[in-house]
Amino acid sequence: MCCKPRAGVCAWHGPVLACLTTGSPATMKALVIDDTLTSMAVICAQLRKIGIEPLSASDGASGIEMFKEHRPDLVLLDVLMPGMDGYETAKRIRQLERDGEWAPILFLTARTNDDDLERGIAVGGDDFLIKPISEIVLTAKVRAMQRISQMRYSLVVLTRRLDEANRELLRLSSVDGLTCISNRRQFDECLLREWARGVRSAKPLSILMCDVDYFKQYNDLYGHPAGDECLKAVAQVLQNCVHRPADMVARYGGEEFTVVLPDTDVQGARLVAEEVRRCLEGLQMQHADSPLGLVTISVGVACRVPARETGSPVQLLGDADAALYQAKLAGRNKVFVAGEEWL
Repeated sequence: MCCKPRAGVCAWHGPVLACLTTGSPATMKALVIDDTLTSMAVICAQLRKIGIEPLSASDGASGIEMFKEHRPDLVLLDVLMPGMDGYETAKRIRQLERDGEWAPILFLTARTNDDDLERGIAVGGDDFLIKPISEIVLTAKVRAMQRISQMRYSLVVLTRRLDEANRELLRLSSVDGLTCISNRRQFDECLLREWARGVRSAKPLSILMCDVDYFKQYNDLYGHPAGDECLKAVAQVLQNCVHRPADMVARYGGEEFTVVLPDTDVQGARLVAEEVRRCLEGLQMQHADSPLGLVTISVGVACRVPARETGSPVQLLGDADAALYQAKLAGRNKVFVAGEEWL
C-alpha cells in the first residue's frame, strides 16, 4: 500500500494523492544530486519549466539527508561524484523508502557501457540521462516516469480495494446473515481446529447442541418475521453465556445452534448449557402454542478428550446430537449430557 500522505503528498504519487485529499494538485518535487554546479543549474532550470520544483544537493551524503527531509517524487543522480558515488547513493535511498513508496531514480552520466547500465539498475536506478542533458529528453523521460508511477499507484489502489473486498467476502462467508454469529461452515472449521488442538494438549473438548423448542409452531403462529427476531434473541443469549475468546457460538441450521467449548470438561459444559437454558427461559418470550407457554431451548452436551486413535469430531458431534434428542424426549427445556442416565 502507499504510505500515509504527508501534507497530501506521497512519494512520486504527490499530485494524485494531493488531488484526492485536498482537491487540488501539489507541485511535484525532484531532488537533483550533482557535484557539477553548472550541470545542476541547467537541470533545475529545465525542471522548473515543466512545473517541477527542484531540490539540490552537491554530494551523496547531503543528497541522502535531503531525501530523508523532503521525500521527493523523483531523484536525478550524478554517477561520478567524489566520496560516495551515485551507485552507493541510490542504494541507500532505496533502503530509506517506506513500504509502498517509490521515487524513480534517473542517473546522470556520460558513461554508457553495458556494465555501468547494469550496475545502475541493480542498485535501484530506473533509467539514465546521458550528459550533456537534452531538455527534450529530460522532459520526455520525466513524463514517462510519471505515467509509470501513476499506473503503479492505480494498481496499488486497486489491490487495496480487492484485498478489502476479499476480507469482507471471507467474513460474510463465515457469518450467518440473520443472527450475525458464526455459520455452519465456520463451526465445522472451528471443530476440526479445536479437535486437533485437543489432541496436542490432551485436554477435553465439549460441544453443546441446542434446539429451540416448538419453533415451527412459533413461526406458524406469529409469522416468519417474528420467528427471525426469536432466532436473533436466542443467538444473543448464547453469545452472552460464553465468556472466553476461544468459545464459539454458531447457527448450525434452522433453529439449531451449537457452542464449541475448548478445554472444558463435562461439568463446565453442563453449567454453560444450564445457563443458556435458564437465560432464555428468563426472557419470558411468550409462545402460546407451546405447552410451556414460553420460548425455551433444549440442549445436548457432549465431551471427549480428543485422541488420534479413538474418536473423532464427527463422533463428538453425534454424541451431542443424540443427547439433544434425549432432552427433547424428556419434555424439552432440558439439558442432557451424553453418556449419562436421565435423573
